[in-house]
Amino acid sequence: MNIFETIAAQAAAMRLPLYAVTATRVARRSDAALLSMHWHGFLRQTPLKLPGVVLPLRSVAQSVAQLDLSGEGPGGLEHALLEAAWQFGAWELERVERPGWWRLGVPATEVRDAMCAFGFIEDEEEAQAHTIADAPDRREMLREAGRRGYVRWLFRPRKYGIWSMVREDADETLDSSGGRTLPCPVLPCAVGGTAGGVGGARTVYRLGHSSRLVLGRG
Repeated sequence: MNIFETIAAQAAAMRLPLYAVTATRVARRSDAALLSMHWHGFLRQTPLKLPGVVLPLRSVAQSVAQLDLSGEGPGGLEHALLEAAWQFGAWELERVERPGWWRLGVPATEVRDAMCAFGFIEDEEEAQAHTIADAPDRREMLREAGRRGYVRWLFRPRKYGIWSMVREDADETLDSSGGRTLPCPVLPCAVGGTAGGVGGARTVYRLGHSSRLVLGRG
């Protein structure tokens, strides 16, 4: 499983910078996951041109693909994501473990975050404008995650990404292209069996390195 090549091919086809890459799978399910690419860019809602009329723009829909993890080991997905984040020059890879939200008293924000993690929005009529999906089992995975919980990974790529425009980054591990070459020196750690409990759990893999002190602007 080479997630880097999958994302790079999609970025070359889209010709747009990436804002972020996320991956989501149902807790304790290792046979399938969703890979989402979030683009930075705007398109006109219609190719129609009217003299003197400024037509509104809309954000480019995220791309969602279903990954077949059959035959991969328990940590196969996370290992592949670490390698991809490393090659794309991401400063870090974040993993969050969330419980199922089909329970009494669940906060609305928790449900919203889960829907977004699986590429769904509240307004189904506008779904196509926000998500382009090649994931036949996405809705089934969402329902299953409501009972069992889910795991979501996120990284922000520098290579092929909008973050290449950040010139004050002192990351000393990057090459001239804004990426890095394998092997990735960071190894995955185990995912909790219950999605981190009610509060969830968060793990951050630091990939970048800097020996200089970078001060923010006040």
